[in-house]
Amino acid sequence: MRNIVYILLLLSSFSFAQNEQLFDKANTLYNSEKYTEAIQAYNQILSTKQHSASLYFNKANAHYKLNQIAESVYYYEKALQLDPSNKDIKTNLGFANNMRIDKIDVIPSTGFSKLFSSFINMLSFDTWAIVAIVCMLIFVAAFVRYVIVKYAKQKRMFFVISFIALFFSITAVTFAYKQEANVKANIFAIVFAKESRVKTEPKFNSDEAFLLHEGTKVKVLESFKGWTKIRLTNGSEGWIVNDDIKKL
Repeated sequence: MRNIVYILLLLSSFSFAQNEQLFDKANTLYNSEKYTEAIQAYNQILSTKQHSASLYFNKANAHYKLNQIAESVYYYEKALQLDPSNKDIKTNLGFANNMRIDKIDVIPSTGFSKLFSSFINMLSFDTWAIVAIVCMLIFVAAFVRYVIVKYAKQKRMFFVISFIALFFSITAVTFAYKQEANVKANIFAIVFAKESRVKTEPKFNSDEAFLLHEGTKVKVLESFKGWTKIRLTNGSEGWIVNDDIKKL
């Protein structure tokens, strides 16, 4: 059994090293303006089920250089899912979105919900989990010191520290699960078709609701027999053929 574990660890390390070399190779190709070859190399890494914000970001950059709007928006969005506070990703996503034909208004969220959502999205799910663990460790250490020390002043200090650490740990866990719930409840997709006629019903002979073009981000509401019901940021809804979009 132990030998199997060693073999698995060795294979994992070998695969990781290969992907690191492949990533460097892809970046070299990108810097040499060989964008198509760079994308092929990035795809090889993705085929091994290894994902990272930097991988998606660099792949998006290569698609952007080739004026591939849908692909660049899609992979910038994927990168942003893994690193929601990254300013470079947000900036480049803005450039890619400026290439889109569709300019759709956004219904702004207001009040406490907007502030709460902005704060939750400052960090990724994994980062909030790490914050929770670190705060819990601080809580345990401070509480142990609270029990051990004899002086009242020190006891009060460690009690306050432990209470604050516990509060932040619980808060971080809450934010992590809230963010995960938001991701599961809010499924988005990018339009990949050059032009897509969105219908009022999930059938080709129904009335046209509106027209969309590549690179537009839509919210997925439900699916039905090869069609997906979507909602735009301005509140408009309609049915689009599954083949015209790619879910994030």
